[in-house]
Amino acid sequence: MIQHFSYKPLFENSQIPGWSIQFFFQQQRYHAEYYKDGRIQFIGTTPSAEQLATVEKMIHELMLFHVYE
Repeated sequence: MIQHFSYKPLFENSQIPGWSIQFFFQQQRYHAEYYKDGRIQFIGTTPSAEQLATVEKMIHELMLFHVYE
């Protein structure tokens, strides 16, 4: 489960979509950029190949809840 999820716009102009996100997953801190097309680009540490699909699904759900609703 993702914990301590936070996001902020990548650009000062809020009309341009893109967000910087941070969260913890299994006691590891991650930082990524989330783009309008749903692409997630991890910066630094990336979840393992086995965890990646699960983490991305949780991020999409959180972004839908926080940004798009």
